[in-house]
Amino acid sequence: MSDTATQTVTVTDRAADRIAEIVSGEPAGTMLRVSVEGGGCSGFQYKFDLVDGAAKDDIVIEKSAARILIDPVSLEYLAGSEIDFVDDLMGASFKIQNPNATASCGCGTSFSL
Repeated sequence: MSDTATQTVTVTDRAADRIAEIVSGEPAGTMLRVSVEGGGCSGFQYKFDLVDGAAKDDIVIEKSAARILIDPVSLEYLAGSEIDFVDDLMGASFKIQNPNATASCGCGTSFSL
């Protein structure tokens, strides 16, 4: 994490391992983009996309073999968050623990501020 802004978002070892596993089956240079968009049942929703490159203003978080991209606007909503990967009775998915969220939906993919 070269940029000090990236220090506000952390990635667990489980998430980094899963991201590396996912992109290993994709073309070279594929990265995971995490973004925040309007919508969802609580006002905002997290979005996860595989992309083939970073935008000029993206924040790049590197952990182990994983590279995660976050655009500057989404970073404002994600500041202080932790990206994790969980595999439980509800299924396997990425989960974001966001200290800025005042409420979230039951599935954990949308939130409000």
